Formats: sequence, C-alpha cells, structure tokens
Amino acid sequence: MFGICNLAMIPLRAEASDKSEIVSQVLFGEHFEVLEQQKQWSRIKLQYDEYEGWIDTKQFQVISELNFNQLSSDAIILNADLIEYVTTPSNLLIPIPLAASLSFLNNPEINTSNFDFEGTKTSGTKPKNNLLHSSFMYLNAPYLWGGKTPFGIDCSGFTQMVYKLNGYKLLRDASQQATQGEPLSFIEESEPGDLAFFDNDEGNIIHVGIIMENNYIIHASGKVRIDRLDHLGIYNAESNKHTHKLRVIKKII
Repeated sequence: MFGICNLAMIPLRAEASDKSEIVSQVLFGEHFEVLEQQKQWSRIKLQYDEYEGWIDTKQFQVISELNFNQLSSDAIILNADLIEYVTTPSNLLIPIPLAASLSFLNNPEINTSNFDFEGTKTSGTKPKNNLLHSSFMYLNAPYLWGGKTPFGIDCSGFTQMVYKLNGYKLLRDASQQATQGEPLSFIEESEPGDLAFFDNDEGNIIHVGIIMENNYIIHASGKVRIDRLDHLGIYNAESNKHTHKLRVIKKII
C-alpha cells in the first residue's frame, strides 16, 4: 500500500502509540510506502529520505503504486513561503508550511480534493550561496525534537529542509547526514553552506549546523540561532561558553 499526506503535517512516531516519541514529521504532499498496518496505526517509509516510523491511519490518503512511482519520478515542487494555504472549490482552507510538497497537485488521480495553490513555488537546484538565504527563513524557529517546520524544528530537520528547498537531498538524522559529502580538515577550508557536525563524549554525532561567513554558524539549539564557530566547536556568547564539540566539517555541494 502507498499513501500521501493530505494534511498540513502529521507526526511520525517511533512506536504505534499516541504517547510515543515523535521522531520526525510528514509534511503536506510527502508520499510514502506503507510497510505494515495495525488497527489504528501504519508503519511507513518516506520516499524522499527512506525514514521510517508510525502514523495514525486516519491521517493520510491512500494512493496507487502507479501514482507513487509517478510522484517519485516527477520534479519536486515545494512551497517557498513561510506559510501558505491550499484551497478547494468548496472553500476549504488548509495551511501548509515552508517546504511542503506541491508536486501532486497536477495529478487529478491523487488530488481528489481539487486542492489549488496560488503562492510562491520553488523547484530545481539553486546556487550554493542560496542556502543561507533559505536558512534565514527558519531563524528563531523554536527547537522541536522531530520537527521540520518554522513552527518547530530540530537541528537535522533544519539542515535537511534548507538543502531540500535548494534541490539537494540530505538524510534525516545528523548521524546519517555526517556520512554524506566530503570531509574537510579545517574550518578555513569551508564555504558558507557547508555542514559542521558535533559529537558527545561517547563520540556519537548529535548535532549539525550550517556554516556561514566569518566563522559564524546557524543551527537549531533552543531555537534556530547564529553563534560563533571555532576549532573547538560552537561558542555561545550569551552563556560565554562552548556548547557543542566540533567533530567534522562536510562539503555536500
């Protein structure tokens, strides 16, 4: 079975329970394969990044395998505004977040609600220097574990969405993203838009941010914020201390 998210966003949970940890979100227009179903819950695998988790079976629309494959091969078209709306002929209004997928709107077999979108769209790959412009759209978004929107986002959700808006694919978690790209030896070798990864005392990658010019970094910690970056890690001028220990810098593009 295959499905698509036809709501603004839905939680993707670690287990089949409303009390379970939210590990990510499924945004409007994202499509997926249904791997397993229980009475109320469906375990899914997102097509975009192959991330798996459980969603409420009442919160998605079933689509055919043919439509799933068609969507998977179509160009990705995304909402480029902080928040926009899709409307229906009966004046139903659904708010959708930044980076929600609009690709299915042109397919009447999937778009059975006749959703219409009149906002700003983005598609295709953008120059690397556009990454920072996109990242500023999330500035001051509150930190939310599993979040992927300006209303709540985690560190790797932030980097994934910024790259997605510019036509580049990152995996979902910081530890997964750290396996991508080319490692750099020094901060001085990096360019704005490169990713910096940070680890804990056990050596596990637990944080990621986007490098800016002049040794600054934008990342989600409490909120999406801008801090200093040096060879030790992230330095928070407000607390007057390093908050994250630098592990590796990766050039993705």
